[in-house]
Amino acid sequence: MQTDVVTGAFGYSGAAIARELLAAGHQVRTLTGHPGRAPADTEIDARPLDFADANGLERDLRGAHTLYNTYWVRFAHGGETHATAVANSRVLFAAAARAGIQRIVHVSITHADPTSAYPYFSGKAAVEAYLRDLGVPHAIARPSILFGGNGVLLNNIAWLLRRLPIFAVGGRGDYRVRPIHVDDLARLCLQLGGRPDSVTVDAVGPDSPTFRDMVLAIRAAVGSRALVVAAPGWAIPPLSTILGAALHDVVLTREEYRAMADGLADSDAPPTGSTSLIEWIAGHGHELGRSYANELTRHYR
Repeated sequence: MQTDVVTGAFGYSGAAIARELLAAGHQVRTLTGHPGRAPADTEIDARPLDFADANGLERDLRGAHTLYNTYWVRFAHGGETHATAVANSRVLFAAAARAGIQRIVHVSITHADPTSAYPYFSGKAAVEAYLRDLGVPHAIARPSILFGGNGVLLNNIAWLLRRLPIFAVGGRGDYRVRPIHVDDLARLCLQLGGRPDSVTVDAVGPDSPTFRDMVLAIRAAVGSRALVVAAPGWAIPPLSTILGAALHDVVLTREEYRAMADGLADSDAPPTGSTSLIEWIAGHGHELGRSYANELTRHYR
């Protein structure tokens, strides 16, 4: 029976990949920053994701065939930055190569670009470049926005629409997004894990609505009466900061808004996922936004 390693198998995308691997009859080992969160009855072998212990990472990767890597940081917090995420990813991949991992499937981002003005995207490009030079057969999946399961973005938009009389959209909101369902991403990753070649593909669903249309679809699905209004783009980050302070969370960073407004959450690639975002929203309005998903609580508290 093949053993594979998934980073963050008790998180979001990592959990979806782990479920697909278990369903396919694979043994799953995880490297996680939160080994204490492992359910008592889990089939997954949990080991620490400790970048300061490269020898320990190598030891815990030995005997596995494929590494599925979902590790990254969404925003700088404490001592973690996009630069440290790049350095940590290099430590992980180098350990995988020494351990004899035969294939690496890495989750990146659409429009990863070493010349990007956004550290998230330039950092992702730096990790991709290191992986390509490592000499291990690999696949890079590039999603933009994920939805489904216990995802944060759509749920928290719904939560706000359920509670606020006004929802502000930056500019005209005509910048497009190309989300993929988290389970579609997981299935794609397993398909890429089974290929022999090194390849980079955009991980995108069939729908490409404008951001405003996505918000309006969520509004209709949850039965909200909130007024969706256009706000100057420059006003969105400070409004998000104020809202984040009230919620003790990071709602939306300046970089995230600007990158989305610049079209970096869209793609013209053929769909690699089959789940329609708009149909999914319509079918899950009864559950979206019932509770707030706090990003800082999930990852740092």
